Amino acid sequence: VQLQASGGGLVQAGGSLRLSCKASGRMFRDPHMAWFRQAPGKERDFVAAILWDGRNTDYGDSEKGRFTISRDNAKNMVYLEMNSLNSEDTAAYYCAATHYGTTRIRDSSRYAYWGQGTQVTVSS
Repeated sequence: VQLQASGGGLVQAGGSLRLSCKASGRMFRDPHMAWFRQAPGKERDFVAAILWDGRNTDYGDSEKGRFTISRDNAKNMVYLEMNSLNSEDTAAYYCAATHYGTTRIRDSSRYAYWGQGTQVTVSS
């Protein structure tokens, strides 16, 4: 599975961005998908996850109510709609995929496939 993230950029505080992640390659079944982010000098943090069928989602505490993860399995796409952005959201954002179960869905070690990252910079 190859993942290609896009949609990052520079946005003012309070603004919005939509990230996209395209999955390609041989997939026998749709994987669970997630977004993580990593700021310079910090650990990679969980942002949001969506199960294979799109029916269940999970968000990090600081993302709840501001971010929305969605997917279109017909297009092999996952999206992250980000609203009310602030400087704390500045980071490289990575999409990830896993065929493991839903246990520890927030744990980055559960994800075997990663995109290259797309930079989001929020100016104050």
